[in-house]
Amino acid sequence: MKIQVLGSGCPNCKSFYELTQKAVKELKIDCEVEYIPDISKIIELGIMSSPVLMLNEKPVMVGATRDIDRIKELIQEAKS
Repeated sequence: MKIQVLGSGCPNCKSFYELTQKAVKELKIDCEVEYIPDISKIIELGIMSSPVLMLNEKPVMVGATRDIDRIKELIQEAKS
């Protein structure tokens, strides 16, 4: 499974990345969460907001959230 967080490097994006890492640890999934601070990649996807949660190369969540349960749910759906 490939998990990436795309962001601008702002505090909200970094916080979302850390929350995603925590979700992966709590789910006991053995994979790395990659942080990509590259606005041009976000724009290439046609997305105009950040951060972006990418699971297996697909954007599944856009915009900062503190909802770790939703992040876990999306990861579990992508895993199955």
